[in-house]
Amino acid sequence: MVTYYPPLPPRRIRKVGAPLGVLIAFGIVAGLIVILLTAANPVGTAIGFVLSSLGIAVVLLAYLWLDRWEPEPPRLLLLAFGWGASLAVVVSVLLELSLESWIAPGAKTPSAASIAVGAPLIEEAAKGLFLVVMMTGRRRNEMNSLTDCLVYAGITAAGFAWLEDILYIADADTLAHSLLTAAMRLVMAPFAHPLFTTMTGIGVFFALRQRHIAAKIGCVLAGYAAAVLLHASWNGSALLGAGAYFLIYVFWMMPLFGLAITLGLVSRRREQHVVADKLPGMVAAGLITPNEATWLGSMRDRKLAIATATRMGGPPAGTAVKNFSAQVVELAFVRDRIDRGFGDQRVFALQNEQVQAVVAARWAAPILQWLAAYRVPAMPR
Repeated sequence: MVTYYPPLPPRRIRKVGAPLGVLIAFGIVAGLIVILLTAANPVGTAIGFVLSSLGIAVVLLAYLWLDRWEPEPPRLLLLAFGWGASLAVVVSVLLELSLESWIAPGAKTPSAASIAVGAPLIEEAAKGLFLVVMMTGRRRNEMNSLTDCLVYAGITAAGFAWLEDILYIADADTLAHSLLTAAMRLVMAPFAHPLFTTMTGIGVFFALRQRHIAAKIGCVLAGYAAAVLLHASWNGSALLGAGAYFLIYVFWMMPLFGLAITLGLVSRRREQHVVADKLPGMVAAGLITPNEATWLGSMRDRKLAIATATRMGGPPAGTAVKNFSAQVVELAFVRDRIDRGFGDQRVFALQNEQVQAVVAARWAAPILQWLAAYRVPAMPR
């Protein structure tokens, strides 16, 4: 017999969003930049805004698909995009202008040193700083896996790329030049900035698995250095002519992009394994039933359970099952963190909260009492 305990009302530990004022401020900064560009070049900015938005939408959808197993809080994802599209861009522009005035005072065009070295150093630091912020305080509870680090890195970089693409397209002299710039940046390399910052995300992931501060710093710096190197090779190839650019694109960037895709897929599969491994313990603790364990450990089976609940009780029932599944996944990752030896007083408090959240999610909807005996049909052979 499964014993359920009524939910307690502790202070929420895990729920981490983003201050609404910060989100609004980031949006205002990005909007003002677009307005200023529109005043200077209305046609180029309009083309840049539309095409960049379409291109980056594809990038964002790819990261949201990757994030389906353990979705991140929407407001934190908005914060990541806003950071890239406002703060990171503004800081990068100001620092790059200052660097350029020091390297080549009076020059009308950026120097090779600024493009190949200065820009990668500054821009990857501006983007990567968001990931460092995510390592601190309550935000650390959202960084449960490599997938989480890749998603935050990619969406921050997507925000940066969105506004930077608008800047470059709007800066073109003619309509033909604007369209050519859009094709080069949005058709050939929409994932360029996310790919660079992915290196920093990998470094942050390994840093989170270290116990000593020196090791954490070393991992973050190693990831940042890899991001700078990748970014510098991309920018530098453009200075060497079309031939070098396409060679780097085909034989360096594309293979790395393929490896990044593979890494993302493997990481998401790893998330599934973590959850599946923790389900027997939850069954033993009476938090879920043996039948529920047959569908909570698979994305496909979760979808079937949610669809069944929706058919039986309507959309609210489907939403209740979806929320219950999400709480079970969160508890599994907290348990994994403890099992790996990273449990402290705060993490154990977080575990207790997640246990109560699972119980509360079950009590929230009658459909979950029926699903306690639901077993997902076996796949046909």
